[in-house]
Amino acid sequence: MSEHDLWMKEAMNMAEEALAASEVPVGCVFVRDGKIIAKARNRTNELRNATRHAELEAIDQILSDKELTPEISQYPLATTTLYVTVEPCIMCASALRQMGIREVFYGCGNERFGGCGSVLGVNKELVHPKHAPYDATGGFLREEAIMILRRFYITENTNAPAPKSKANRVLKTDIP
Repeated sequence: MSEHDLWMKEAMNMAEEALAASEVPVGCVFVRDGKIIAKARNRTNELRNATRHAELEAIDQILSDKELTPEISQYPLATTTLYVTVEPCIMCASALRQMGIREVFYGCGNERFGGCGSVLGVNKELVHPKHAPYDATGGFLREEAIMILRRFYITENTNAPAPKSKANRVLKTDIP
């Protein structure tokens, strides 16, 4: 098993935690100098705030910890790598670029909101006058990341404004 798979397994543990809390099951870990410095999961339903994605939750942990961010700098994540179960959305991909993330590894693509190439290449395809691009590589524990999302989406989302009945949905286990 590769080092990337080990870190991604930790991110998957956070996704499982999100699923148990009735959140979209996305989890992440930020790694610096061979150690996890922050880990988080989606908390959008819990906090009733659409911006509380796993990546932003973990960034808040890093920025609020004086040991992890001892001084104010333009790029506090310059020596940090992110492992996240799903490709960062456009909002998170932009925040990561503004924070100077070194690199991102993710499980599965995000065909609806992906900010690292699936929808929009915020990480490096879009030219920015100030913030350097970063590499984002997908496919790490891809099948597991897809399956946990499928497990969530076949359940009733009681937090949705007008929940749709999913009584007749079947969990698909084939992954192309």
